[in-house]
Amino acid sequence: MKTRRNLTPDEIAYLEARACTADDWKAVWVPPVFDKTYIEHTRFSGTVRLGAFRKDFVLPGGLKKHAGLRHVTLHNCEVGDNVLIENISNYIANYRIGDNCFIQNVNVLLTEGTATFGNGVEVSVLNETGGREVPMYDRLSASLAYILALYRHRPGLIGRIRELIAAYTGQIASERGTIGNNVKIINAGTIKNVRIGDCCTVENCTRLENGSVNSNEEAPVYIGDSVIAQDFIISSGAVVADAAKIIRCFIGQACHVTHNFSAHDSLLFSNCAFENGEACAIFAGPFTVSMHKSSLLIAGMFSFLNAGSGSNQSNHMYKLGPIHQGIVERGSKTTSDSYILWPARIGAFSLVMGRHHHHSDTSDMPFSYLIEKEDETYLVPGINLRSVGTIRDAQKWPKRDKRTDPVQLDKINYNLLSPYTINKMLKALGILKQLQKLVGETSEIYYYQNTRIKGSSLQHALRFYSLAIHKFLGNSLIKRLEKTAFKDVEEMRRQLAPDTSEGAGEWLDLSGLIVPKASVEALLMAVENGETASLEEVEAAFDRFHRSYYRIEWTWAAAKIEEWYGLKLAEITP
Repeated sequence: MKTRRNLTPDEIAYLEARACTADDWKAVWVPPVFDKTYIEHTRFSGTVRLGAFRKDFVLPGGLKKHAGLRHVTLHNCEVGDNVLIENISNYIANYRIGDNCFIQNVNVLLTEGTATFGNGVEVSVLNETGGREVPMYDRLSASLAYILALYRHRPGLIGRIRELIAAYTGQIASERGTIGNNVKIINAGTIKNVRIGDCCTVENCTRLENGSVNSNEEAPVYIGDSVIAQDFIISSGAVVADAAKIIRCFIGQACHVTHNFSAHDSLLFSNCAFENGEACAIFAGPFTVSMHKSSLLIAGMFSFLNAGSGSNQSNHMYKLGPIHQGIVERGSKTTSDSYILWPARIGAFSLVMGRHHHHSDTSDMPFSYLIEKEDETYLVPGINLRSVGTIRDAQKWPKRDKRTDPVQLDKINYNLLSPYTINKMLKALGILKQLQKLVGETSEIYYYQNTRIKGSSLQHALRFYSLAIHKFLGNSLIKRLEKTAFKDVEEMRRQLAPDTSEGAGEWLDLSGLIVPKASVEALLMAVENGETASLEEVEAAFDRFHRSYYRIEWTWAAAKIEEWYGLKLAEITP
């Protein structure tokens, strides 16, 4: 605690001569060495602690202003060193303000009651009417949110995670708001029950209410013109500007939400970019992009999505209300004016063209086109595997990761081919061969999950999927053997033996994190039983899965190589 003293009678007289007043001068505390000349037209109410005013701020255009207090009312506030506060229309109440802050032309800045700063707010994601709510907290990751939204069949697990989030929310609840060091707030409207981290810039914004701005020196946050935000958490490195409106939203690291975009009840995770359009009850995993005026994303789960202009979905079944939802798996694209009627599920890396009303489920047919023809959905499986755009996407995402915060909340695996997508392709081959067997190899049309597949498309798909499986298994083998010199064949065989049993069986995509299902089940069981007793431990487990991806991927790939090629790695020859 910095040492503080009361003002001397001479200092009080000097301040009163400069139009300063206090309900009780004894409740105003200043540092031992204090320069009173930088305070004028200031009213002190409640207990106020001030820092030293020693710094000049140089503004754009070269104008200099010295730290100090001018035309402001402070109630129960603590002000750090070298802070400039001036022209506050109403007052600042119940705030702890850090060092080197510049606060100018603000309507009102206050904390009222016990605030949790957006933590614990329930976001009705996917189902607007409720039932999949995700409670927000400062360090929410896409993977944890995925479990909270989609594992509702395990009420014990969901209850336990919610308890952990409630405990965190209780810990940070306070009657005092905080503004970090080196924060700039200028020309702002109402800021109420908002916690603002270091190095944040808030300029020309309209209203911020009940939220956290988790800015820091490595990844500052920028909040710009005419922004309205209510019940929100904005993570490090994010930009929210140009009349964006967010209500009950989590904005992930390095997200850009600008140009009149409006969203409510939505979770937007790292590196998402949203402009012009609208989002309602969406779960936007990493790298979800929607840039066009007429686009509406509603009640869907997406990741690595590129939404074309005029893309939209429907979650209404009229009489029953907005109860439906859909999943578009990673890496998909929707073309201009495309439409999907929920419920539906679209496989990974698919392209959706036209309007689709038939509730298709193509989740086991990745890398496909869904095309509308005469009001029917035609599925072209595997065709996207030969698209140069698909390869370009896989290369561009890592380059577009704008996160500069050393602590990265979302664990993101960029791999196009992984046990997750290859497993789907193996399933797809089985399904397509079964269709051929049932209907006959010469059929012109096959019917699958409310879609139609042309005979020629099915033939091509068998070839594309087989090629992709060969490519992935070959890549895994090369990766396993590279950078090693072998004296004899036994050494090579030893290298090809998996290091761990982890990785066998089915894999999941937890909104960016690709991980074995058995590993996730073990973690969730530990959470349910209370063996994993904190949110930090859950996130540490996600981090461990992510870092050991290639080691555990080999367990899966080794078994598939034996199965696919009908050989044993223990007996393999060069």
